[in-house]
Amino acid sequence: MKTNSAYSTMAAQQKQKEKLWDAVKTSAMVLGTGLLIFTAFMNSASWYVQKIWETSGNFWQTAWLNLYNRFEGKEWSLFLFGAALVPALAFWCFNGILMVADVTGKPTFITRYRIQLGKNDPVDTKKLRQAIYTALFNQFFISLPMLVPMFHVMKWWGNTFSKELPTFQWFLVELSIFTITEEILFYYSHRLVHLPLLYKHIHKKHHEWTAPIGVVSIYAHPLEHILSNTLPVMTGPMIMGSHIVSIAAWFSLALITTSISHCGYHLPFLPSPEFHDFHHLKFNQCYGVLGVLDYLHGTDTVFRQTKAYERHRFLLSLTPLSESIPETPKRAE
Repeated sequence: MKTNSAYSTMAAQQKQKEKLWDAVKTSAMVLGTGLLIFTAFMNSASWYVQKIWETSGNFWQTAWLNLYNRFEGKEWSLFLFGAALVPALAFWCFNGILMVADVTGKPTFITRYRIQLGKNDPVDTKKLRQAIYTALFNQFFISLPMLVPMFHVMKWWGNTFSKELPTFQWFLVELSIFTITEEILFYYSHRLVHLPLLYKHIHKKHHEWTAPIGVVSIYAHPLEHILSNTLPVMTGPMIMGSHIVSIAAWFSLALITTSISHCGYHLPFLPSPEFHDFHHLKFNQCYGVLGVLDYLHGTDTVFRQTKAYERHRFLLSLTPLSESIPETPKRAE
């Protein structure tokens, strides 16, 4: 009996091993086939991307050389054009559209995505004018003078005004470093100005808008505009010795991104502004840009328990918030 039992056990184990081996072989075949198909697809896709990039790269290189020749080696003028004029135009064109929606309530395809329902509907024009004046002051009398030392740093690096544009791959590397640098510097400087003494005399101005709009992104005390708005964005390019085209693209992207974060509308196909909008509502949550440091420091725990976080997780909102029932926590005292 014992012999038969042992034999049965061995047979069962052998059968299990065979089944396991068959499963491994099947999995290997499926994964291997999938990997081959994926590799073939990626090689084909990368070939097409490379061809497209070569064509567009030639176009941008030619356009840059034409612009460079127009300035006839006047590097300071070229620097102002790329680091000041282009980003300013991007900022005011984007915010101009948002301000029309804020004041008139139209077009409805924008206003129907308002986050804090019933707020700024329409916006107080007196407060809006004050925000515009402050934003213009910060741009002309704070940001613009700060470009002078930055210009000399970039001249020292010697690559900023090169006739050859950086490759797209290198720009992506730079963009990653710019973003990480901004996240670190903005998060800690932002938490610094939330200390009671600094908040009362400096940061409180920015938080006058508990339901922010786009132009409020640079509505701030001059010291805050230097410390939290400008230096975190400028530092990355100065570390990397970036080309003026990279600087222009990064400054424009940073201004549009912060405008989206403050705009008050969770628009389809744009990054979610729920994170920073919640900061204006609660004051003591969501200090960063990406949210990574907030997660590590636990400064987003309340936000993660709200409907706003559920909307934010999916990044894109295709359903107007007026058609949902958002949870609106009370503002921290």
